[in-house]
Amino acid sequence: MTSTLPRKPIKKAVFPVAGLGTRFLPATKAIPKEMLPIIDRPLIQYAVDEAREAGIEQLIFVTGRGKTAIVEHFDMAFELETTMAGRDKSLAVLEPTRIQPGNLVTVRQQVPLGLGHAIWCARAIVGDEPFAIFLPDELMIANKGSTGCMKQMVEAYNEHGGNLISVLEVPEEEVSSYGVIAPGAKVGNQVTEVTGLVEKPKREDAPSNLIISGRYILQPEVMRVLEGQEKGAGGEIQLTDAMAQMIGQQPFHAVTFAGRRFDCGSKTGFVEATLASALEREDMADEVRATMRRLLG
Repeated sequence: MTSTLPRKPIKKAVFPVAGLGTRFLPATKAIPKEMLPIIDRPLIQYAVDEAREAGIEQLIFVTGRGKTAIVEHFDMAFELETTMAGRDKSLAVLEPTRIQPGNLVTVRQQVPLGLGHAIWCARAIVGDEPFAIFLPDELMIANKGSTGCMKQMVEAYNEHGGNLISVLEVPEEEVSSYGVIAPGAKVGNQVTEVTGLVEKPKREDAPSNLIISGRYILQPEVMRVLEGQEKGAGGEIQLTDAMAQMIGQQPFHAVTFAGRRFDCGSKTGFVEATLASALEREDMADEVRATMRRLLG
């Protein structure tokens, strides 16, 4: 199913960043998990950079108590910038952290009722426009010569419209740890129709090995679905349940990301992301590779 209606451009993105990050305690006692750095950029910066590459202009952070550092990261740091300028140091390194006034909005998720509830908290700002969703815990690194995950999705949206989710292929023995799509017809090189969604199925019951991977483009009608959504798994309002209700009502496709996904919500995934990123940087790859060889004996 492909939408024939005029397509509004994707200019808004929601970032659910209210989680407590308990798996990284005590590091996250006073620092939001989204501010933990992969080398010299916090996780949230990678997601924002990906959004900007895709042409997104307005960033909507769904925050909680103790998350002010995320907003401050994208604010002017007058003392720091004045000191650096006074020492003739370049401010170029801070350029990615600059956000135009009015292009960053925050709303509070006052109670932890799940991802679906966090998205619903942004309903007034999203309004009647399609929007993207970024889960910053999932670091998406494009293959060399390719574009970021969200840009790939926006290109698919411009062709097919409707709702899209990013997916990745995983070994069949791993599907029970993820949300999995039931695939329909292939409508493009990397685009597949979605006929159903299954949350953490048993290996033998999984409709495919294509897992949902933390990037979404959704139509505003999902907010009305979430409005009356009952609690699902874990006693939370699940975004997957709301999306499942929209399948068959609106076009729904999956975009197989040409790149790698790192689960930075886990400690081993965080370390893997750090090492993989370091090995791709010309300024440190050789030294890091030598260090790894030394540590591994």
